Amino acid sequence: QVHFVESGGGLVQAGGSLRLSCVASKSIFSSNRMGWYRQARGKQRERVASIGTGGSTAYADSVKGRFTISRDKIKNTVYLQMNSLQPEDTATYYCNVDGFESLYSWGQGTQVTVFS
Repeated sequence: QVHFVESGGGLVQAGGSLRLSCVASKSIFSSNRMGWYRQARGKQRERVASIGTGGSTAYADSVKGRFTISRDKIKNTVYLQMNSLQPEDTATYYCNVDGFESLYSWGQGTQVTVFS
């Protein structure tokens, strides 16, 4: 069963911006805190941002001040606005339920590649 569909990645020059989208199943999205994660080649997956149903947000130190997470309850979609992108942001980005990632299969992700 597909729970998450991520999109919006691409190839961008350092300093540029991208906006990622993740459409989630309504039953999952409506009652859960959602997170954006990334996995760079050869590295473990890490959470970069999360947002609660009431809009509270949290960010990894590495992206704080550059990335903004938001959610649209009408569209069952969580967004990640990424500004001032750097080569170290290169990774495949995924969304999932924050804290309960093992309960839901990961989507295919969306690739972000930042070149200098």
